[in-house]
Amino acid sequence: MVAGTAAPYLLALRLDGRRVLVAGGGAVATRRVPGLLDAGADVLVVSPEISASLHDLVQAGRIRWESRESAPGDCAGAWLVCACTDDPAVNAAVAQEAEAARIWSVRADDAAASAAWTPASGQAGDVRFGVVSGDPLRSAGIRDEVLDGLQAGRMRARRRRRPGGRVALVGGGPGDPGLITVRGRQLLAEADVVVADRLAPRSLLDELAPDVELVDAAKIPRGRAMAQEQINSVLVDRAQRGLFVVRLKGGDPFVFGRGGEEILACLEAGIPVTVVPGVTSAIAVPAAAGIPLTHRGITQEFRVVSAHIPPGDERSTVDWSELGASQATLVLLMALENLEPITRTLLRYGRDSRTPVSVIVDGTLPTQHIITTELATVADEVSAAGLRPPAIVVIGEVVNVGAQIAELSRKAPRQAQSVVVPPSPGPAGVVPTCEGQ
Repeated sequence: MVAGTAAPYLLALRLDGRRVLVAGGGAVATRRVPGLLDAGADVLVVSPEISASLHDLVQAGRIRWESRESAPGDCAGAWLVCACTDDPAVNAAVAQEAEAARIWSVRADDAAASAAWTPASGQAGDVRFGVVSGDPLRSAGIRDEVLDGLQAGRMRARRRRRPGGRVALVGGGPGDPGLITVRGRQLLAEADVVVADRLAPRSLLDELAPDVELVDAAKIPRGRAMAQEQINSVLVDRAQRGLFVVRLKGGDPFVFGRGGEEILACLEAGIPVTVVPGVTSAIAVPAAAGIPLTHRGITQEFRVVSAHIPPGDERSTVDWSELGASQATLVLLMALENLEPITRTLLRYGRDSRTPVSVIVDGTLPTQHIITTELATVADEVSAAGLRPPAIVVIGEVVNVGAQIAELSRKAPRQAQSVVVPPSPGPAGVVPTCEGQ
């Protein structure tokens, strides 16, 4: 705290509908105004000029702006005053007027002379907190540590049990535990029960509290599988016991994740549901391998297909003839088992046999590896390499762009590399890659 002063009294202001005067329109005001708007404040900015961001808020009708210098009487009717100009004399005059009117004010330029301080604040889910130390850098550092702990689930933030249970459908991302969303990780740390898929980021389960019930809902291809009806039953049953249930899935809950079935089952049973989107592997895995799904001058579209049902099967809803005739990038999920009939069908309906193809196994994980070849031969090469799911198949000319990226990455200085491809392929043309090294 500032030497020679009493400790400040911490208080959270509820500014909804209350006027706040912001004197100044520069960088400090630009940082402060969004938080005031989040609190519902009626913001008036007084400044001859304002930043582009503040001007955008004026155009949107979210704040009011008077384009002039600060003047006596500006504080009238305000509940809070922020003196944010780049002129200490103006800030002092604004703060003195506020003090005389018994209105709390914050001086951005002089903490010792300020009647109130703005804490270094953070928000994790519905938890908002602030840190005040008298040293802005130290306060921000402490804030960042606490925020990181809450977001990563290292700080236990399980709330007092609410009456009635609830369910959260959480997308865990493509596999790397660092690619789950901040909100998803927060809810995982609060869970009483976690129902986890095989492709969910399993290493995060080690961070759960000892009393959290873990339900293994893995669906292994041609192996053990928990029926969807049984999963739905578990979600409803645990929530009806008053527990908070997190359904942790790989990718995104609503992209081939049966999230729609699960939310319907919960809502039909009167269970409230929160949906937390995830980073779908259909986009993230090619990106981690350096393959853009669209590229200017090559393609303006991509199609994502669940290929666990082969072409010609009466259960399939995919128009393979249209995909064969299209030049769009194709992203196939769950395709390894049916790769031979898929490629045969695409060739029959017009795809060039030389169309480049990449098969990415264990995308975003340390074991990620790739086969890059052509449409005519990819099924045989995948079979010869003995590749197993999970895998993403990318078909289209963008694969060649990925090859260019990989080649330039090999030549770049180590510290400048974003996608690292070893200099020589492994067995059967398999090329390991790592992201972010």
